[in-house]
Amino acid sequence: MTTISATFREQAASLQSKLVSMRRELHRFPELSNEEFETTKRIRAWLTEAGVRLLDLGLPTGVLAEVKGAHPGPTIMLRADIDALPVNEETGLPFASEVPGKMHACGHDFHTTSMIGAAKLLHDHADELHGTVRILFQPAEEQAVGARAVLEAGALEGVSAIFGMHNKPELPVGTVGIRTGPLMASVDRFEIDIFGKGGHAGVPEAVVDPVVVSSAIVTSLQTLVSRNVSPHYSAVVSVCKLQAGSSWNVIPDTAVLEGTVRTFEPEARAIIPDRMKQVVEGVAAGYGAEARLNWTSMLPAVNNDPAMAEMMRRAAEAQGLRVVEAVPTMGGEDFALYQERIPGCFIWMGTGGTEQWHHPRFTLNEDAIAISAALFAEAAVLGLKSIG
Repeated sequence: MTTISATFREQAASLQSKLVSMRRELHRFPELSNEEFETTKRIRAWLTEAGVRLLDLGLPTGVLAEVKGAHPGPTIMLRADIDALPVNEETGLPFASEVPGKMHACGHDFHTTSMIGAAKLLHDHADELHGTVRILFQPAEEQAVGARAVLEAGALEGVSAIFGMHNKPELPVGTVGIRTGPLMASVDRFEIDIFGKGGHAGVPEAVVDPVVVSSAIVTSLQTLVSRNVSPHYSAVVSVCKLQAGSSWNVIPDTAVLEGTVRTFEPEARAIIPDRMKQVVEGVAAGYGAEARLNWTSMLPAVNNDPAMAEMMRRAAEAQGLRVVEAVPTMGGEDFALYQERIPGCFIWMGTGGTEQWHHPRFTLNEDAIAISAALFAEAAVLGLKSIG
């Protein structure tokens, strides 16, 4: 592996300026989830120019490419996401977004160009591959609907393992975070409708105030974690929206709460919905109001397979990168849906940025692009041999 590892590093370095140019073009013209039409055209054009074969993904946006090795073997997948966010960019960069209110504030442009680089490296070494590598450029990750569409399109059929990443601003370039087990939390959404009785603000005894009920529910929901979930588990309940009333002197009839629950463990995730329903309805009844909980299960936790995580560690070490234990986050990722079907590993790629994801001044160090391309080409080669 030493020879091909060095070759990947050298060839990726020679691609760096071109990959940076691609990334900056994507950055200037960001597109939101399921609107990535021009992004899709650009990716297809760049892969075609590199000689990489394109498959029919069967979706309006997104790209599926394939590098078929000269020798028989399994099929594995590398995945990048391609959508941007509804954020107004404030970086002041010369290649800043030219689309008002839209920005690659999560670094998906970095993920995309890194995987284009990996595809090119693998294509140039197809005669050495024992199996097939598919490279997926997935749409609509930010809305948590892209992976489901990809699965329904059958893109994972015949695939034995999957690998992906997210940039990590707090990790320096040349460092990767890898972890076995949960890395990103499950994502569930709730909406609570509260029904009281409105009236004059100066006559509170004649009303059932849904604002007061809402406040009590928000406070009580914190006991879901502190008194219902084992201290050995991790969970977060966040109420992110409280909407009620339209005037300063009128108590409204209704209020609406919306929020999210994040966990790493399936056991904790299973407990919370029923217990939340009991708390919501019980608190409301105590005030003479009614409440209705609407629960939406969205994503499981990103859960790294031990063998795949170990394989990624070996790939990173072969590329001379510093490997650290990845710190989990309560953020979610629809990469988890692939891991429900097949083993996989999702890692943090150090990009030495100045701000966290989704910030209007989010930036990253572009030196990480070639490093990432070489790493995932290495991982593909190792993965095919390990699985085969």
